[in-house]
Amino acid sequence: MPKKLTESEMPAADHAFYGLVWAGTVLTDRVDRALVKAHDLPVSWFEVMLWLASSPEPVPASVLGNSTLLSRSQVSRVVDALQARGLVARTPSARDARSVEVALTEQGRTVFAEADATRRAALAPVFTDLLDERDLEVLGAVWRKLKAAKGALDETGA
Repeated sequence: MPKKLTESEMPAADHAFYGLVWAGTVLTDRVDRALVKAHDLPVSWFEVMLWLASSPEPVPASVLGNSTLLSRSQVSRVVDALQARGLVARTPSARDARSVEVALTEQGRTVFAEADATRRAALAPVFTDLLDERDLEVLGAVWRKLKAAKGALDETGA
């Protein structure tokens, strides 16, 4: 039986990249399973609700497309599904007649709060309980650095 590669046999950049992919996949899958089981709410729906819950005002649909990890068409389908369940409402934008804004309904805020508690409970034993404040700060700094570099590349068309 072939042996597995060890960390020392892999270049540091490759191991770090694999670690990010592995962690993202494992944590997302864990949260998705918990949210679907407890709330019939896929993680992609939760992500949209998270952005909406974080905003004090309705959010233009185009901003959701730029903020989430979902494509604009995926965001549109998720908003359709959330609206069908009564969790979000679409309203014409007061600032731009061509735009639609999205906000959580009261029912949506309640479901989000319950789902957020489920998400936190699912992550605790494999993420937040294992990391201290410094670990979380370092991860946040890495994420901001990678996101800023992507933004700069997007602006230059590279």
